[in-house]
Amino acid sequence: MHQPVLVQEAIQGLAIHADGTYVDGTFGRGGHSDAILQRLDRTGRLIALDRDPQAAEAARCIADPRFRFFHCVFSKLAEALDAAGVALAQGMLFDLGVSSPQLDRAERGFSFRADGPLDMRMDPSSGISAAQWLAQAEQQEIEEVIRGYGEERFAKQIAAAIVAARLREPIRGTRQLAGLVGQAVRTREPGQDPATRTFQALRIHVNRELEEVSLMLPQAVQRLSPGGRLVVISFHSLEDRIVKRFFQAAARPDVPARLPLRASEMPQPPLRIVGRPVKASDAETRRNPRARSAILRVAERTAAPYVPHNRIEPDARWRN
Repeated sequence: MHQPVLVQEAIQGLAIHADGTYVDGTFGRGGHSDAILQRLDRTGRLIALDRDPQAAEAARCIADPRFRFFHCVFSKLAEALDAAGVALAQGMLFDLGVSSPQLDRAERGFSFRADGPLDMRMDPSSGISAAQWLAQAEQQEIEEVIRGYGEERFAKQIAAAIVAARLREPIRGTRQLAGLVGQAVRTREPGQDPATRTFQALRIHVNRELEEVSLMLPQAVQRLSPGGRLVVISFHSLEDRIVKRFFQAAARPDVPARLPLRASEMPQPPLRIVGRPVKASDAETRRNPRARSAILRVAERTAAPYVPHNRIEPDARWRN
């Protein structure tokens, strides 16, 4: 069973109004959605999104007139809200992590713990699999993806090993790839499998995960009502960096740096950062080890107009 992380912290961050309209942008298996629905009255609404067909299947089990699900990616947030007839929401939650069912089911290809097809797509009906990409990508591109998205210092050696191996036979299985990486990586931190960073990098690349986050954040701000909360839970440094920089940029007044203005004269920015980043408690990480890397950030929409020119470009992924 998937255990949603930081549930109470996320609910607190949303500051839910019982009659409000909320968005769960990563439905997964419905843990966060269930917590939100429990706090809504009969006039409240919840719009949920997820690209995973198995999440869509789980959502069909919710027979609640206040709930509506859309099978789509983050970047389709505005389209989903339009289809639901929602102009502005009072809160949005995005849990950017991979769900436990995705990791634990060998046929999805996300993990090397059990052998399975090297797929890694959040939506297996869309795009190309990791195996297909590795079969056609140039060695330099493979190296850049593994170094940039996996922060892997042995990316050059791993890419060379992959290209040499695919000349002998196609790379189709998770254990097959993990074995190649293990031979190419000379050392690794205690307790971490040599293939961990490579699998993370390929998953992020195949699913365009950072691009989707980068496209979603401006839409979320545009579709929040004044006082509405945006809550984002990240699980690795690259996606958290995008969220952090976006929040910081949108929480600064949009004025020229050299313009002499008093504090009282500064225009209001479109976002206000709420509190400090929150991490899972020791008790939660003991119950659910996958929560140990989670970071929750909260921002509140102001009444100021928002022009989406301060989006953090995903290509900044390997720049500081």
